Amino acid sequence: MSSQQPSDVTPIEDWNRLLDGKVAVVTGGGDGIGGATSRLFAEHGALVEIAEIDPERAERKRAEIEAAGGTVRAHVIDVTKQADVDRLAELVLGTHGRIDVLINNVGDYRPLVRFEDSSVESWDAMYAINLQHFFAVTRAFIGSMKQHHYGSIVNVHSVEGLRGYPGEPVYGAMKAAVAHFTTNLAVNMGRHGIRVNAIGPDLTQTPQVDYLTGFEDADHLWPSWAPVGRLGWPEDQARVALFLASDMSGYVTGHNIPVDGGTKAGAGWFFSPTARRFVNRPKTL
Repeated sequence: MSSQQPSDVTPIEDWNRLLDGKVAVVTGGGDGIGGATSRLFAEHGALVEIAEIDPERAERKRAEIEAAGGTVRAHVIDVTKQADVDRLAELVLGTHGRIDVLINNVGDYRPLVRFEDSSVESWDAMYAINLQHFFAVTRAFIGSMKQHHYGSIVNVHSVEGLRGYPGEPVYGAMKAAVAHFTTNLAVNMGRHGIRVNAIGPDLTQTPQVDYLTGFEDADHLWPSWAPVGRLGWPEDQARVALFLASDMSGYVTGHNIPVDGGTKAGAGWFFSPTARRFVNRPKTL
């Protein structure tokens, strides 16, 4: 094996514009983790294409990014509908002729019901919003990535797909499926110049998951809830997505990275401020 640096490993010339000129699609890119990702990618020079189901969120994020000097288009798209996915691919590829980065970000923990009370309809809804569209959107764009022998796909699932989740087994199973889809697709597509990775958020404040309301006086509890001792924010997730999308991670593929403040590493253990030790029984906190 040659010890020479391969010709396709190029130095990063501008660390402030890690995605300069790259075409990036962000699903659910109007708010929350997707919104922070859209904004950060635009700041780093990407041509951002937002797919967002809510027209107001789409327009608000488009205006925000443009006001900051970024290049962006926002499309009202429901990624659970195949016709919308096809339309998104036509809009992006018809304009740019390629895609460089795909962020599959859409997901929802609802409908959240006890498994014994769940129904086929609730399973179908969970499948559509948390797994099926990852297949549909990726398939819509991966052909272009193969053609140009370049691409980075970042799937956003949940740390609940990487550990046991007592809240909703079907939700956890869907997130675990995204994690395994990530790993398998990475192995399958690496030789085509396509990298596939994922992030697993936890304890991140978003409009969908509000950790602040009802916990206004809980600052003293965060060191027991998350090893890093604080709440997570969408920007925490976006920065890891930027690393995985950019050439900074050019030798990284097939990985699911928990962006969780250390909750998975803690494996369900909690630090008790009163006992001054770790416990696995929250009632003893």
